Amino acid sequence: MARALASTHDLLLGGRDRQALAELAEELPGARPWAVELTDEHALATAAADIERLDVLVHSAGVVELGPIAETPAASWRRVMEVNLVAVAESTRLLLPALRAAQGKVVLINSGAGLRANPQWGAYAASKFALRAFGDALRAEEAENGVRVISVHPGRVATDMQRAVRATEGGDFQPEKYLRPETVAEAVAAAVRLPDDGQITELVLRPNP
Repeated sequence: MARALASTHDLLLGGRDRQALAELAEELPGARPWAVELTDEHALATAAADIERLDVLVHSAGVVELGPIAETPAASWRRVMEVNLVAVAESTRLLLPALRAAQGKVVLINSGAGLRANPQWGAYAASKFALRAFGDALRAEEAENGVRVISVHPGRVATDMQRAVRATEGGDFQPEKYLRPETVAEAVAAAVRLPDDGQITELVLRPNP
């Protein structure tokens, strides 16, 4: 996503791995690390305090917990909701003044699981359905301030998370059958760059068969 937007935006690269962020920042002109643990409210508030204008906020952090609801403990539900929903809501709240100043866009990298809940995916799907509802409410509340919200629902993407998911499911990781991360990023970048007279509110991507 950072590479897809680097040609048109100065970038704040958010994440927890300071070294990885620094290495990517060196690769992309106009980029700098923004290292913060999103579930640490104090650290997040401190990191957001100096941002006065923000054209685009991309939420791509996420965790997944798989298993039947009968075997999913409360701790798993809390972990998934904390990262996939609460951290998104709080970081967006803190950055809303900067987004309003720029009439910016909020991009929520959701999931196909945010449109349909399948067996074994209860906790994750619940968090993604909630993220979709958050996006709908934010879009309605902030329309008068010029802030636009894009919910992105990709199918399976060839990432390390997907590798771990397939291992949990007991299947092979076959990246050629999934979306490439670059494909999702290019689709999102196109939505971000859409002229101001139109907006994409929901973007659904699936791998070609």
